[in-house]
Amino acid sequence: MTKSQLTLPKTLAELRAANWQSKSVKQEIQDNFLLKLQRGEELFPGIIGYEDTVIPEINIALLAKHDLLFLGEKGQAKSRLMRSLVQLLDEYLPYLNIPHCPVHENPYHPITAQGKNWVANHAESEIAIAWWPRQERYAERLAPGTKFADIIGEIDPAKLAAGTSLSTEDALHFGLIPRMHRGIFAMNEIPELDELIQVGLFNILEERDVQIRGYPIQFDLDIMILFSANPSTYNRSGKVIPQLKDRIGSLIQTHYPRERVLGIEIFQQEADIDLGGPFPVSVPYFMNEIIEEITIAARKSKYIDHQSGVSARFSIANYRTMIASARHRGVRLGENPSVPRISDLSHLVTSSLGKLELDMMGSNQMTEKQVLESVIAQAIATVFKEYVDKHGLDEIADIFGRGTKIEVGDMLPSAEYAKRLKRVPKAWEKAFEVNAGESDAMRASCVEFVLAGMYATDRISRSTKFGKIQYET
Repeated sequence: MTKSQLTLPKTLAELRAANWQSKSVKQEIQDNFLLKLQRGEELFPGIIGYEDTVIPEINIALLAKHDLLFLGEKGQAKSRLMRSLVQLLDEYLPYLNIPHCPVHENPYHPITAQGKNWVANHAESEIAIAWWPRQERYAERLAPGTKFADIIGEIDPAKLAAGTSLSTEDALHFGLIPRMHRGIFAMNEIPELDELIQVGLFNILEERDVQIRGYPIQFDLDIMILFSANPSTYNRSGKVIPQLKDRIGSLIQTHYPRERVLGIEIFQQEADIDLGGPFPVSVPYFMNEIIEEITIAARKSKYIDHQSGVSARFSIANYRTMIASARHRGVRLGENPSVPRISDLSHLVTSSLGKLELDMMGSNQMTEKQVLESVIAQAIATVFKEYVDKHGLDEIADIFGRGTKIEVGDMLPSAEYAKRLKRVPKAWEKAFEVNAGESDAMRASCVEFVLAGMYATDRISRSTKFGKIQYET
């Protein structure tokens, strides 16, 4: 239904007169999906890099009316993909407006004893209809700490104390899954679920009924169930019971961006930073490349636990820190626009620590900060080598070979770089070719990139003291 709420039927009689058709939630999703596909509409807004891999698999799974498991390491948009399926639901869904009813009953096919009795004892013109917005038809839960009563249900002691018979459905308190009847329920990190809850889930997936403390609720539960998991735990023997795995319709394997440019698009989109305003920031593309290459290098590092993964949130947080450092300098020194430099990356320790899980076998007692510094140096070297081939920056290394020393720092005014390189104007002009720009701030950023790149590739040496960095032969 996409009509205005003002014109939606308000009684069961009006609903029948409007020719509303009852559908299962998976049929509803499939119909809306096919309509979007036929119109060429964007199916998963904000999802980058999955066009030829993950999205086609989701499309097929939706057409097959499957429950889905999204399997991938942290920061691979699993939760976003699950939440995006809400847009495939109808804008509004009618349900019986029954006081204190625990579920949103299908007006034509109620499943609870309360709903069935209500329809049987009232005329259709007296039965009120309410409308359920699509955004409220999705519920999500994180597995750690989840109890059986939370998502499936429990005997309600208050109802028993009030005189309700234990042998009736009215004695039960329904959990999230029954309450999401005719909606979508998502469970994150399924291997962390207690085995008893997993048994309850596979019963719901297979029979679409609920069993609470041995009391079977025999009704046709209409729900799409989604799961997410990390491969390292999902594939570990005993973490997920085989019966539950067997009943999940489709397994969707996610992945990290396969190209650096896609990673850059993702962190720029997710960081959602306004680079304009009263204190604008202009970012050289090589600095974006370094931020994403740091994440790529971390994912490959022997010092970091590969099973844990390195989330896209690592890039996003580091990008925000880099922009913040440049803007801080711009405000303090009156530079407009401010331009991020390599020296700004010294602050990445604040946004990176805690996001990397060290491999205790491979880290050889290195601290997380030491591993981060190693990863940053490797990323700078990787990007720098690409620019060396393009711009012939070896000439600058020759200049330093004759004894030139340059001191830089994140709070050094950009104009100082020009002064300090007056003795070697060729180095200043050559560095400028890396990212064309007339401002001293842009050239200062280029100079730092070249200096850091030459250090990372063992062409010059570097010493650090009180936040200042000196490059020399």
